[in-house]
Amino acid sequence: MDKVEFGALIPFARLADVPQFARKVEQLGYDYLACGEHVMFRGPITNSLICLSVAAGATERIKLMSSVVLLPLYQPVLLAKLTSVLDVASGGRYHMGVGVGGEFPDEFAACGVPVRERGARANEALELIRRLWTEDCVSFEGRYNRTTGITLAPKPAQKPHPPIWVAGRKEAAMRRAALYGDGWLPYMYTPAMVRQSIETIAEFRAARGRSMTDFRVGLFIFVCIMANRDEARAQAIQTLSRNYGQDFSKLVDKYVLYGTADDCRRRLEEFVNAGARTVIFAWACHPKAVEENLVRLAEAVIPAFR
Repeated sequence: MDKVEFGALIPFARLADVPQFARKVEQLGYDYLACGEHVMFRGPITNSLICLSVAAGATERIKLMSSVVLLPLYQPVLLAKLTSVLDVASGGRYHMGVGVGGEFPDEFAACGVPVRERGARANEALELIRRLWTEDCVSFEGRYNRTTGITLAPKPAQKPHPPIWVAGRKEAAMRRAALYGDGWLPYMYTPAMVRQSIETIAEFRAARGRSMTDFRVGLFIFVCIMANRDEARAQAIQTLSRNYGQDFSKLVDKYVLYGTADDCRRRLEEFVNAGARTVIFAWACHPKAVEENLVRLAEAVIPAFR
């Protein structure tokens, strides 16, 4: 079995102490420090490129993942430049997770991007960004982007380029991952969904003559680990319902890792057996309990998969 890697998400409530949190995650032996983003949301929200840049200066070894960049909201040439510089500045540690968003339409309106175009824009952006990362004198004629003879320097430190992780839940995202990605990062998934998505992505890649050999399967999962299973479940429902403006009471049992360390180990094993090899933990606990959850996972759950 391939090595199972683990990452921890920078919580929105900890923006003022990103360096401290990043160092803690690295010291605990996590493989990734991850950060999500929105332009605007239901409360204070971060930007992954800014926070990971701060984290890069506070750490030495841990990989840095956007989970995820809201790709349709960026001009692709500018995003290629920003991520190239971040990869160089971090010593080749940046991983670009991408998603198309859409769950908060106001930010698309604010950025002048039609929500209905987000998938097509993302696909075109990935094609252009990969070329800008790896080629000189790039000319590109697309529906949304046109370039003539553009060369970006410096190029990313990682060769041929930083890994691209495609997030999502539906078949369009799986196709995007198969065509443009180096990894798949589904969210709000069950083990059965992980297994089925791997089969679908493998079919898409095979149609293009590409294998799954160098393709990595991940999982972005909310977690709440406590001494009492029922209390963990209640806290996860309360936290996620508040953060996402919807009732999670009917979703928590399917999509959230919660309960005691033993509960979380058993459930996580199902995802690993289904094929997940990079697990990014996001927080379904009270903000004040994030660090305790971070430590419990590192000490009582992750070692079972090393």
